[in-house]
Amino acid sequence: MTSHAYTGLWVTADGHIRHALLPNGRYVEARGSREGAYKGRYEIKGDQIFYKDDTGFTADGEFRNDILYHAGMVLTRD
Repeated sequence: MTSHAYTGLWVTADGHIRHALLPNGRYVEARGSREGAYKGRYEIKGDQIFYKDDTGFTADGEFRNDILYHAGMVLTRD
């Protein structure tokens, strides 16, 4: 996978949740002081993001107006 417009760090307003979307199609999610709480792959299709963590859990989200909406969370680019 090559870099795309959504590559980078996305964070909740309080900074507790941080999604690093890496250009190689991998992501790392940090929660509070727990770096690497979740890791896995992601795929972008249009404005949709599909996650599959390394344990097999799947989730999705949507980018709208440079905001990532995912699992009830609102993340903005850091």
